[in-house]
Amino acid sequence: MIKTIIFDFGDVFLNLDKPATARELKKHEISNFSEAMLQKNREYEKGLMTSEEFVEEYCSSFPQLNSEVFTGSWNAILLDFPKHRLEFLKRLKREGKYTLILLSNTNDIHIDWVKENVEFFDEFKNCFDGFHLSQEINLRKPDAEIYEYVLAQHGVTPEETLFIDDTSENTKAAAELGIQVWNIDPAKEDVTDLFTIKKDLF
Repeated sequence: MIKTIIFDFGDVFLNLDKPATARELKKHEISNFSEAMLQKNREYEKGLMTSEEFVEEYCSSFPQLNSEVFTGSWNAILLDFPKHRLEFLKRLKREGKYTLILLSNTNDIHIDWVKENVEFFDEFKNCFDGFHLSQEINLRKPDAEIYEYVLAQHGVTPEETLFIDDTSENTKAAAELGIQVWNIDPAKEDVTDLFTIKKDLF
C-alpha cells in the first residue's frame, strides 16, 4: 500500500514547453551545444555554480547573447500552473493519508520565475512534507543518490512510495530501487487523475 507520494514539478504541476529554450536560442543562431556546455547545465541544476556564473558561461560562449536575452530564452520553457492541480494537492494534504514530497530537477533562474509568476507558489510549497530542489541538495535525477537521499530523509520504504515524473529516464531509475512509479504523459494524462489511473496501487 502506498504511504508516500513523490511528485516531480515540471509537466506534473507546472506546464512546460520543453523545446522552447532551444527554439528561442535558435533565433540567435545558436543550435549546437558542446558536451562541455551541457555539463554546465547539469552543474547548474545541481547548484554547483551561481546564476551569474551560469549566465556568463552562455554569454561568453555566444557573444550575440546578453543576460536579458539569455534569461528570457532560458525561461521560455515555463508556461502555466493550472489551479485545479493545486486544489487536488490541497485536498490530499487535508486528508492526511500520505506523506507528500516534491522532487524536482530545476535551477534558481527557473524558480525565481515561478515565484514571480505563480501567485500561489507559497501555498503550493506548504502542501508538502518535503520540498527538494536539485540545486538546493546538489543532486539531480536520474542519479540513484537523489532517490536514496529522499527516502532516507523521510524514513520511507521504496515499496510503499510512488514517484510521479514525466521523464522515463527518471522513473526507470527510481523503479530500479524498488520505488513504485508513474511515468505520466502530460499530453494525455493529468496528475489529478492519479487515483483513477493508478488505482491498483491504492
